[in-house]
Amino acid sequence: MTSAFSRRAGRARWPLLAVCALACGWPAWAQAQAQAQAPEPVVTEAPATTTPPSASDTAPDTATLTADTAPAEPRFDVDVQASAELRAFLLRHLELMRFRQLHDLDAAELTRLLARANENVQDLLGTLGYFSPQLRIEGPVPGGTTALGTVRLVVEPGPQTRIASAEVYFRGDIAEHPQAADQREAVRRAFTVRAGQPFTQADWNSAKTSALRALTARRYPAGRLYNSLADVDTSDHSVRLALELDSGAPLRIGAVRVEGAQRFDTAVVERLVRLSGVTPGSDYDLARLQDAQQRIADTGYFESVYVSVDPGVDQASAPVVVQLREAQRQKLVLGIGGSTDSGARLSVEHTHHRVPGIGWRAVSKLQLERDDRQLSTEWSAPVDDQGWHWITSALLARQIDGFDTTTSQRLRLGQVQSSDTLDRSFFLQLDRARSVNTVVRSLGTGVAEASLTANYAWTRRRFDSTPFPQSGYGLGLELGAGYTLVGERRPFGRTVGRWLGYWPVGSALALADERTPLGTARVTESSGSRWGRVALRVEAGAVWARADTPVPETQLFLTGGDTSVRGYALRDIGVAQADGGVSPGRYMTVGSVEWQIPVWRNGQRTPWEAALFVDGGSVAEKIADLKAHWGVGAGVRYNSPVGPLRLDLAYGVQPRAWRLHFNVGFAF
Repeated sequence: MTSAFSRRAGRARWPLLAVCALACGWPAWAQAQAQAQAPEPVVTEAPATTTPPSASDTAPDTATLTADTAPAEPRFDVDVQASAELRAFLLRHLELMRFRQLHDLDAAELTRLLARANENVQDLLGTLGYFSPQLRIEGPVPGGTTALGTVRLVVEPGPQTRIASAEVYFRGDIAEHPQAADQREAVRRAFTVRAGQPFTQADWNSAKTSALRALTARRYPAGRLYNSLADVDTSDHSVRLALELDSGAPLRIGAVRVEGAQRFDTAVVERLVRLSGVTPGSDYDLARLQDAQQRIADTGYFESVYVSVDPGVDQASAPVVVQLREAQRQKLVLGIGGSTDSGARLSVEHTHHRVPGIGWRAVSKLQLERDDRQLSTEWSAPVDDQGWHWITSALLARQIDGFDTTTSQRLRLGQVQSSDTLDRSFFLQLDRARSVNTVVRSLGTGVAEASLTANYAWTRRRFDSTPFPQSGYGLGLELGAGYTLVGERRPFGRTVGRWLGYWPVGSALALADERTPLGTARVTESSGSRWGRVALRVEAGAVWARADTPVPETQLFLTGGDTSVRGYALRDIGVAQADGGVSPGRYMTVGSVEWQIPVWRNGQRTPWEAALFVDGGSVAEKIADLKAHWGVGAGVRYNSPVGPLRLDLAYGVQPRAWRLHFNVGFAF
């Protein structure tokens, strides 16, 4: 189950010194040195994931410091003579390092520890593919700031072992079944180690896990790792990897069983499961089960949803079990918040999951801000067998932009079909808007404008993951046509298109890093590019009508703010007016390029990212008058459980001012 929400922040000015620190400091975050994990070496091993030795694994009980024991001064120092990367790796995982704070450690005990150090260092280096190191342990040498002196480890790792071959073999039904050919290829692609790469235990374990996950994701949930082999040849510093997977028998989907539904109709749940492709007789597919789970959760009828299969006695088929915990029939949510654009925010939202008499869900909301006020309600019917459902909504709004105050009303009736990757809707919409200039009323229309339009909206999402995409794209289109309803009725059309794409950056640089001693900078599907990604966002809109057609202002365009053109306030870019304010225009363009760079620490990707961006946007009454307003800046990202948290400091080129933007969540 996923959730996301948005929060905006705007007007704030930082001193130039803080701006320079932010803009100049991001490369240090993005290029933090990567250090590999250090599991104990395994040459011919059973399928198990090993991790770097820890104090609890290697140190005796006497070495354990309790929470209320203050750390003692080190009894000895350790000096590792090796490359910078190996030195940092060994100092982090050496068993010796866990005994330095033992306050009663004497010279005899240290000598016994040094006798074991040679084997410990060889094991650690073996996890990185160094199976023929030359080691020399000296000391302890008296002197320095510690009681027992300094232990010196001179390490010559020798050549790093590289992968000569990496093969996947199959047993069971998947080995010969014609319908499993695509899945066999998917498993081989998931086996991420390749010939020519440096060998590390962490990569080997990760490749086995990924291959097994690809096997059990479809048709064969009981698949297992039957055997694995890492055959090391120290004469030519090569290793041959082999993985054997046993698929077992294929599993088909049986009947759907719903548990925990009392107040809400189980037929809706069963319908959503079928719409996800989970039907009796179909092959087991984990992705489809997850899609069914998400569809049911998105209805809002249930606090928790868990979809699984129960193999039972018949191993050839299994029923789908949908376990539910229902939400309350009605819910009232009070919210408070704020932003520098709109000041304090207060909201009240009421949800009725099953309106008596019709069984629809109704969501009504009142939201009050300094410049914006909205009262809305949306009623939606349960989905039908094709995944469509009826919706009807009403909106009353008032917004203040400079000296202009716009009051508007909107009614909508139509149908919506939603899935994980595709949304479609068609609807009729009635709009009415009135804009008044509070200083010089003649500059505002002062007359209500209204229209009736027929609309179609289509959105396609092809991101590799949400809400933290590393690659992929999203495309959305909106088409509308209708008539004005005030004065002479005149036709007009409205078109909006938006596109967002992500590309991993610097695969060549990442592959170059792959040849470093630790060999930990490879690009994988799970972690994305080490050097981040570029996000390109494009949006354009147009209203097609005669120049004197009174199109309601709510059908026109304004832009600016933390989700469009940063460096400008919300709805700050429009058609310039004589009083210094802006009004909506008939044409709008927005573009943004952003480089998002992950922050790495100790070979692991952290939740933090740095970003550099350039935004541009324009609004005009005529296409020829479109003139870009630019914003540039830098920011930080944090991948939180509720979605990406984005904090950006942007410079608006035209107003020559800095602005702080804060936003939470990912949506397209």
